[in-house]
Amino acid sequence: MHIGVAGNIGCGKTTLTRMLSQYYGWEPRYESVTYNPYLADYYKDIPRWSYNLETYFLAQRFRDLLDIRKSSKTIVQDRTILEGVHIFVANNYAMGNLSERDYTTYLDLFNVMMETVKDPDLLIYIRSSIPHLVSQIQKRGREYEQGISIEYLSGLNELYEKWIGSYKGKVLIIDGDNTDFENRPEDFAAITDRIDAQLYGLFR
Repeated sequence: MHIGVAGNIGCGKTTLTRMLSQYYGWEPRYESVTYNPYLADYYKDIPRWSYNLETYFLAQRFRDLLDIRKSSKTIVQDRTILEGVHIFVANNYAMGNLSERDYTTYLDLFNVMMETVKDPDLLIYIRSSIPHLVSQIQKRGREYEQGISIEYLSGLNELYEKWIGSYKGKVLIIDGDNTDFENRPEDFAAITDRIDAQLYGLFR
């Protein structure tokens, strides 16, 4: 089974992925951030490095999906391949950071890849406001993230809402602004109850 954790930069995806993997005994798959060879350059010059960064992410996420398809385990994934195309690539294209040629080539790659894999069995979306995201980004202190603009985050949030609104699979939406699942056990328990209801039709 494949569980995807989705949401904007700084919403808490990695933390929730880790906590769910520990609670359920699921195998976690984390996004390639700390060792991504393009990430620091990307935030310094987004138009120059957008295609390189997104193609790198696409390859990593597709490799993960191939592994997930072969696995008999339940895997919880920090950000899905779907967000790469529907959110981040779409946002960069809308902002003029990707040329028509690069955007079309990326979509061709994505569509070919998706012929061999499927969507997550459950998508967990952490919905967060821009002020909350900015606060979390500042708090975790990654140097390369400190220059992210409000315009960029806002564009991503708008695309997330549009995508989630039309998503056809099973989706569970978490209020990221008012849910502190890392520090309040009752908030995390409320999330796992909802996951149990979605996956098993009952509360543990």
